[in-house]
Amino acid sequence: MKKNILFLITIVLLAFSSCKEDEPVLGEAPTEADAEFTFVESVVTSNIIDFKAVRSDVVAVWDFGNGTSAEGSTGTGTYPRKGIYTVQLTIFSQGGSASTSQDVVIINDDFSLLSDPLFTYLTGGVDSLNGKAWAIDSASIGHFGVGPNPIDPAFGDTSNFYSAGINEKVGASFYDDRYVFKIEAFNFDMITQGIVYLNGKQSAAFPGSYDPGVGDLSAPFPDQLGESWLLKFDAGEDTTLTVSGNSFLGYNTGVNTYKVIRLTENSMYLSYEDNNDAALRWYIRLIPRGSTPASGGGGGGSTGFSLPMDFETTEPSFAGFNGSSVAVINNPVAFGNNTSSRVLETVHGSSTDAGISVDLDAKLDFSINGKIKFKLFAPSGGVFKFKIEDQSDAQNNIEVDITCTATPAWIIYEADFTGSSSGVYDKLVLFPGWNTSSTDTYYIDDITR
Repeated sequence: MKKNILFLITIVLLAFSSCKEDEPVLGEAPTEADAEFTFVESVVTSNIIDFKAVRSDVVAVWDFGNGTSAEGSTGTGTYPRKGIYTVQLTIFSQGGSASTSQDVVIINDDFSLLSDPLFTYLTGGVDSLNGKAWAIDSASIGHFGVGPNPIDPAFGDTSNFYSAGINEKVGASFYDDRYVFKIEAFNFDMITQGIVYLNGKQSAAFPGSYDPGVGDLSAPFPDQLGESWLLKFDAGEDTTLTVSGNSFLGYNTGVNTYKVIRLTENSMYLSYEDNNDAALRWYIRLIPRGSTPASGGGGGGSTGFSLPMDFETTEPSFAGFNGSSVAVINNPVAFGNNTSSRVLETVHGSSTDAGISVDLDAKLDFSINGKIKFKLFAPSGGVFKFKIEDQSDAQNNIEVDITCTATPAWIIYEADFTGSSSGVYDKLVLFPGWNTSSTDTYYIDDITR
């Protein structure tokens, strides 16, 4: 947003100064009276304030005092939290600029203004006093990568030029960084542990940068505390996340506004531009700090998820074991009987009993329906072992072997648990490529009853 405002101001000033190349005519500088503005409560709620500049023939830039800004002779500020907010209007004309400010007093909280679930996913919600800390999901394939800008429609919004492997960038010192978002005052803290990771073309902005031995550069950089964040929802446009000041997320390319591809309680997937190369778009995947990464490894544990699982709006926390990795990705084989946008990808580990698992939020009921269905795109034929398990007692389980066919298409399979006891099993353990050591990639979707 700040870059756009500066760009607009530059264009306006250049336009005025280029009217007569040898003898620029600047005109009179605006006064504070020219920068006055009025404001009233909106008809919707007293926590939304409508602002209007007294002059409409100048470039007007608003700072609403809540971490957001806007351009134009009118503007609207949203204030979910009570408090005093200093709003500033700066105008630009031929002769220069002028600013005025006024305090806006918000008497009561109005958390309904934060009703969009994305606010809760990002910050932990109004009950999370310390906010929510995010970190790069280093244990997930594709947690960092790059693709073309504009996006290649054949691949979708994904890093099809390059995707980092699990823990590939250890040594770059951005796996230990954390990013804390709070509802309170829209506060954002970037905690760097002293070192950050950046594109090589950003070295001039980071004194002391050096080669970490894993590509690009690392550099000393202090914590950026007390900054702000902004989720921007525009009808017909992308949802974006912006952090203020010199703060940024993950890998620095000279920007601090990110397109939100996906944001759930357990995962955040972002893409962003490269300030030095307009043909590139970068990607990072984050998870809540201290939670279970998408591909296993790490503390925490599953929060529990229910069937059906279609991976579109909810991203269940599957964990890989014995070398298998797992992640929810854009459907790379969207045709035939499965054209959905998102699917589960798992790369089989080299161990013959490698697989993936997920905790359920309730015990399975087999009294009416004893089958669990799923779609599978398999690179090779063989056995797909499907196990249901009691979370509290892993020895209490039932296994079903399903013979799969190798074919370049999605196939619907069934695991038949008819006759099994209800109210006992609340965990799914899946073994695609059972009893093989081949590191094949499998795609799974629509796990349902």
